[in-house]
Amino acid sequence: MFTGIVEEVGTVLAVDNGGTDARLVLRGPTVTDGTGVGASIAVDGVCVTVTDVTDSAFTVDVMPETLRRSSLGALAPGDRVNLERAVPVTGRLDGHIVQGHVDGVGVVLERHPGPRWDDVVVGLPTDLARYVAVKGSITVSGVSLTVTSVAADRFGISLIPTTLAGTTWGGLDVGAQVNLEVDVIAKYVERLLTARQDS
Repeated sequence: MFTGIVEEVGTVLAVDNGGTDARLVLRGPTVTDGTGVGASIAVDGVCVTVTDVTDSAFTVDVMPETLRRSSLGALAPGDRVNLERAVPVTGRLDGHIVQGHVDGVGVVLERHPGPRWDDVVVGLPTDLARYVAVKGSITVSGVSLTVTSVAADRFGISLIPTTLAGTTWGGLDVGAQVNLEVDVIAKYVERLLTARQDS
């Protein structure tokens, strides 16, 4: 489990594209500290398993399902990514409950800089819109954010200076693809209500 509070911005060092799968080598001195093979790290919001650790870099394998549902397949050496280690049982839940199971890919549609913040509009697949609520939580490329507005195919967020400085959001332009994970509680509520109606 993750919180959506990014620990550091890492760098893609290498991409070995196998056609249907990929192997990524990423630099992240903070997240590799105390991390071993088998640990979970969220890369731009996608939970992946560490297969190798050397110095301040780590390697992960990305399966076809993950490539289909996320933006990881478009990564290239030099790209910057948001990184977060799995939260320990004794850790703080400063963001919200994040699984690292991406529901779909969105696109940055608008960006409006403010005096110290940015207002952003993100397009999302219409089948995910029902899980997004104003003042609710959503994870966008691994960052836990509060929704400020919702429409049928888009939602709004506001980015504070800390988010702009400490994540990849400081450099994302209109047109950028972002990984989306909706609130897992909303999905379970829908499933329970659907099951009750079907019985």
